[in-house]
This record gives sequence, C-alpha cells and structure tokens, in this order.
Amino acid sequence: MPTDDALLQKRFLELAEKSYARGSYTFTNFLSLAEQDIFQRVRREFAHVPCRLFGGCEGCERVIARFGDEDLCGYDQPFPIVCIKAVPLSRKFADKLTHRDFLGALMNLGIDRAQLGDIVVREEAAYLFCTETIAPFLLENLTRAKHTELTCSLSETLPEGSLFTLQPESCLVSSERADGVAAHVYRLSRNEMAERIRAGKLFVNGRRCESGSLVLKPGDVVSLRGEGRFRYGGVERETKSGKFSVTIELYV
Repeated sequence: MPTDDALLQKRFLELAEKSYARGSYTFTNFLSLAEQDIFQRVRREFAHVPCRLFGGCEGCERVIARFGDEDLCGYDQPFPIVCIKAVPLSRKFADKLTHRDFLGALMNLGIDRAQLGDIVVREEAAYLFCTETIAPFLLENLTRAKHTELTCSLSETLPEGSLFTLQPESCLVSSERADGVAAHVYRLSRNEMAERIRAGKLFVNGRRCESGSLVLKPGDVVSLRGEGRFRYGGVERETKSGKFSVTIELYV
C-alpha cells in the first residue's frame, strides 16, 4: 500500500503533467514544511514544468505550489490565496490572543489545515491566509477566539513588510554548521539538537536538514518545528579564540 509520502509525490506529478499537457495552471493546497521537502525531492521529475511556491506574501512559511506560467499557459493567473483580517469586536475586553488561540479556533470549525496558510498575529489584528474556497466560510463563522469576539474582513491590500518582523541578533558559534547555529538560537544542547534533526524537525530553505554538518549560507531560512525560524546573515568577524560572530534575524 502506498505511503502518504508516495501519494503526495504522485499528486505533485499529476498536477505538473496536467498543467503541461493542457497548458493551464494547477495548484496544490497549502504545504507544510515536511510536504515542501517532499516537493523539492521530487522536483527534478517535472523540471520541464514551470512552477512557483507562494504563501500570500513574502516571508510566509506555508505555501501553495503553482504549476504553469505565462509562457506555458498564455495568460497569467494569481494564486488562489485570500488574506483575512481578524480584529477583536471590543478591544477593551479582548484577550491577548496568540497564534495557538487562532489556530485552535479554526480547527474547532472543522477546517482542513491544508486550506490554511500562515497565521500572523499583530497587536491590532491577526492576518489569516487561506484558500479562496474556504474564505467565505471563515468570514461568516470565525467569530470567536478563546473568549474574545471577533470581526473578520478581507484584507484587500496585504500589509507586506509589516506582517513579518525580523529581529536581528548576533551569536558566537564555533562554526557555521546548521546544528551549532540552530542550537545556539533555540538554546538547546548539542544532544537535544541532534535528536530534533533525527526526528526530521529541522529545515533549511524548506528542505529537511538530514545532517547537522550542513554549512549555512547567508540568506538561508532555518526552521525548527515548534520553535520558530530565523534567517541566517553570515559571519561578521572571527574572534581571537577562533570562534565566529554571526548574525541572524528571528521571525517574531
């Protein structure tokens, strides 16, 4: 019996070939990091088909894969992604809501996680990326998170640049290895980091990091499931003791 990974690989191939044969766009649902890793591993099998990953705005972690482009299809078609802005009905009596609160509210509505992209919580509102098909249901039914009443509307203009805040930091590490830098950022021991890598929880640029010895390059985005993500900036300087002062930018 095919595994879930094998079925997903087959689905990617089917969508790619359908786009190529018909000269039309095809789309996946939102892909998790683990699913993006599978996508990247099978990508060479449909390298002849143009494709792009996008989550609604720059910086999104969960993304949709679009097969096809204007040269192949003869027209342009945007991603079927909608951004919903959710704000408390009364700020005075609102809880301090977190990503977990909004995700819990969405799951309580019985929504398939694959229909949902990133959830970005800001002081004044939460921005929820979702597929066009599920958006009307959310606008009507997402009325509460935790104990807070909500009002939802379509965010016609995505507030790019303000959604994802990057917090710069400097770290002192012995090398640019992914395991060492990530362990320092997430305050984990080497053994704890090694366990997470073995469990397939560390990703670099959407690919599962199978070896902690991977050397990071400036611009690499590192994600540790359950802990967050950061963008690696590179070496600032080398200390007299042979260590490296490197820069990172935390997604907060």
